[in-house]
Amino acid sequence: MKFILLLLFILPIMANAVVRTELLPYKKNGQQMEGVVAFDDKITGPRPGIVVFPDWTGRGTYSERRAKELAALGYVALAADVYGRGQRAKDQDEAARLAKRYKSDRRLMRERALGALEALARDRRVDPKKLGVIGYCFGGTVALELAREGAPIRGAVSFHGGLDTPLETTGMYSKILVLHGASDPYVSASDIKEFEKEMTDIKADWQMISYGNAVHSFTNPDAGNDVKSGAAYNRVADERSWRAMKDFFEEVFHK
Repeated sequence: MKFILLLLFILPIMANAVVRTELLPYKKNGQQMEGVVAFDDKITGPRPGIVVFPDWTGRGTYSERRAKELAALGYVALAADVYGRGQRAKDQDEAARLAKRYKSDRRLMRERALGALEALARDRRVDPKKLGVIGYCFGGTVALELAREGAPIRGAVSFHGGLDTPLETTGMYSKILVLHGASDPYVSASDIKEFEKEMTDIKADWQMISYGNAVHSFTNPDAGNDVKSGAAYNRVADERSWRAMKDFFEEVFHK
């Protein structure tokens, strides 16, 4: 009965959501970046803000769509720019080249991520005490690195992201949710084991959900359906992981 009443309360809000987007230029240590902020303009007053870190192609239609979906849930969401204004991968080779710079320099990765978080926190619609981050693939790695930095966020969610880090983590303030494809060939068993040990050693509040029959990029329809390639869309895992994320943010922001 409580669940039905909750749905009756939420569905009209979702139906009446009017999601708007605005280009959001910001700088970090002299580097100009350009994100897209999404919000429901029928909501008044400060609300939680969530940064969306993109996959290795850079900020684009997919991360912006996810930001809009978060805005429809009542959050202010920023589709972040990690690479810098105007830098977008034209193909997979260029994406690998662009991402490699940040994978090899986690300090720079964290710096760019922090720039996005600071930009969102300054938004007049955002409650700066209620911030979270999510990320997809490369962006999932970015989200976890920002949490490892001890950034002032309440929750970090990684969708099929890399789990490794070359830097020592001594503590973190954020709760962690990792949403992982159980058959993802790009995340090794040793990566998982080391991540679990890292989280346990620092006494982090973390959880990891593995989705059977899911490989890398399981949330992105553009990944196609060739599971043998190692990256493919899985509708069931996509929907389940999104629900898990919603429950997670409901906990960290509202309980």
